[in-house]
Amino acid sequence: MDAGSAALNPDNARAALAIACRTVGVDAVGAVLIRLGENAVFRLQAAPIVARVGRSADRLSDAEREVRVARWLEQAGVPAIRPLDVAQPIEADGRVVTLWESASDEEDYGSTAQLGTLLRQLHRLDAPADLRLPPVEPFGRALRRIEDVSGLSAEDRSFLRQRADALTAEYAGLTFVLPAGPVHGDANVGNVIRDRNGRALFLDLDGFASGAREWDLILTAIYYDRFGWHTGAEYRDFVDAYGYDVMKWPGYQILRDVREFLMVTWLVQNAAEDTTVAREFAKRMQTLRTGGSPRDWKPF
Repeated sequence: MDAGSAALNPDNARAALAIACRTVGVDAVGAVLIRLGENAVFRLQAAPIVARVGRSADRLSDAEREVRVARWLEQAGVPAIRPLDVAQPIEADGRVVTLWESASDEEDYGSTAQLGTLLRQLHRLDAPADLRLPPVEPFGRALRRIEDVSGLSAEDRSFLRQRADALTAEYAGLTFVLPAGPVHGDANVGNVIRDRNGRALFLDLDGFASGAREWDLILTAIYYDRFGWHTGAEYRDFVDAYGYDVMKWPGYQILRDVREFLMVTWLVQNAAEDTTVAREFAKRMQTLRTGGSPRDWKPF
């Protein structure tokens, strides 16, 4: 079996990282795994570099766009992580690796106010045509995961298909009020890090797209409103910094339901590799099935 067709895990991600680093003359020995999600993210020990290992070679175009986005943001004056000045992305062992300048020596995440300020800066921009941002497509990856992920029961797969169909129809009927344009795609405080000087930077640029700006505001709203991961004061700081409260928009509940569904389907891709993730996935599935509160969901 091709290495890139196996589910991403710390071992095969590290193998791809080692190959990619040799390609550009960087030492990967002792690299520390920071997190395993959509990508495996490592901090190198030999140089101030953070590496992102994508799940498979079919993510190459996404990684290429991510690097282009980072360079555009730098030119536009929007603080974001910077790609290492090497030829990249790098295909390695059936996966795709990108290398980034390390902004800090630890994960010092930004505040809701800093996230709101960054989004306000970003949402004032028009993306150049040659950036070729795709439209926001909420269900694309989710549908592929539902069909492709191993270990998902037939019952769960059928339920998620039906839920996706219903939410797709509801989403198509939304009327957005903010002007469309470039969006981060996964805007939350976990994707904002403070550099060594305390400046807040965008992380994880692979979800950049073009679409309704409400898409970038919804996560902070539900982290407060639905999960209790933010306090009321933190949410007000976010709204004050950005200048708009998405919770007052009539489409809030539908977009909230879409995002919560995606948080379940995102988690399933790692459930077979991690028992803690598997338990959390089962809990979230129960919430979807019963229409219960997600207040006991844990962040990943």
